[in-house]
This record gives sequence, structure tokens and C-alpha cells, in this order.
Amino acid sequence: MEITEILILAGAFAGGYVNGLTGFGTGLTALVFWLYVAPPTIAAPLVVLCSIIAQIQTLPAIWHAIVWRQVLPFVLGGLVGVPFGTALLSLVSVQAFKLVIGCLLIVYCSFMLLKRSPPTVTWGGKFMDAVVGLSGGILGGLAGLSGVLPTVWASLKGWGKDEKRSVFQTFNFSILLFASASQALSGYMTTEVGRLTMVALPGTLLGVWLGRKTYNRLGDGRFNQVVLVLLLLSGVSIIVTSTLIR
Repeated sequence: MEITEILILAGAFAGGYVNGLTGFGTGLTALVFWLYVAPPTIAAPLVVLCSIIAQIQTLPAIWHAIVWRQVLPFVLGGLVGVPFGTALLSLVSVQAFKLVIGCLLIVYCSFMLLKRSPPTVTWGGKFMDAVVGLSGGILGGLAGLSGVLPTVWASLKGWGKDEKRSVFQTFNFSILLFASASQALSGYMTTEVGRLTMVALPGTLLGVWLGRKTYNRLGDGRFNQVVLVLLLLSGVSIIVTSTLIR
């Protein structure tokens, strides 16, 4: 195998494992590998396709926990927000914006991990859920970071691990489907993307399977810590990838 195929497969396994474990994070993990061997125009749609594969593989296991009244405000807000984020692309420095988000994630997650009793949010109701979804959609359209805010918000709500995962995984899956349709219409789903998706497929499937096995062994508290650690590493990843694609 060429170095390109090796790094694509390694990134797919790492991204698949993280997604199987938490329900998000394929791109934030895999891009650290993929951007060394593929331009963003190839890596971005590859992330979307592998993320969709991972979500399809794990959604049936948390289907019982999905409460649509709870999930829909996030999803509808996110779908509305994506076009607004895309419209901001010409007005905002995406690289600088990603660096700010990465730094905020590092500070926030470090603070939450050091606190013995993390705060719990009980205010806002479905209105704030929709606002968070809308904001996540805007971040997704602007910088490909749609899952960050819904994941943080769900973690602050004090929900159990299945309840949290049902919210941000359903949200991410909806945004990914929207993004894949948009990228296909824009001509980014090329034959090279298709070829690399097939290279990545075994790594994605194996990684997701192992990640899901690990998830089943975690209690609510440990799962929350894992999510915070992943968000912390995501902040580092965002900064690293932003530097790579300048």
C-alpha cells in the first residue's frame, strides 16, 4: 500500500473508533491523518461519507433512546443555520475563527475536567435547544464544526449517556446528510473521493465496532469525562488542522 492509502485507513480507524465511542468526532480525529495526504476538497467529503457510514452503523443501538420532541429543536435549528454559516464564508476568516473555537474548547474542557462537580444547566427549555442547534448549524456551514455546541450543551444538561448521545448523534446525522447532498450538488463527490471512501471503509467499520464495544462498558460519569477529553483533543485538532491547511 502507498503512504496515502495507509494514512487514509489509519485515519478512518481512529475516526471510526471515536465515533463509535461517542457518536461524533470522525472528522476531528481523522483529519489529523488525512490532511497530510489529501487536499481539503477531498478530505472534507471523505469525512462526511465516513461519518454517515459510522452513524448508520451505530444509530440502531440508540434508537430506543431517541425522544423526537427533544431532538427536533436541535435538528431543525441546525438545518436552518447551515446556509447562514455558508453565507458568512466570504465575510469571516475561517482559519482565525477555527483557532478561536479551538482555544475556547481547550479552556472550557480543561476547566470542566478539573471541577469535581460540573455545573448542570436547567434553564432555557426547547427554545435554547433550538438556539444551540441553530448556532451549531451556522458553525457547520462556516467551519465544519456543527457538532461542537450541541455536544457541549447536551453535556451540561445532566442527561444520561444514551440521552445525550441520542441528541447529538441524531443532530450530527441530519447535518451530515444535508452536507453530503450539498457537496454532491457542488461537484465535490468525485471518483477519487469514492475510491478513498472504499479504502477507508474497513477502518471505519472496525473502528466503529470497537468504539461501540467500549461505549457499552462506560457509566454515565465516565462517558461524560470521555466526551470532555475528546472535545479537549478536538480543540487541539482544530488548531492543528487549521495550521496545516493555511
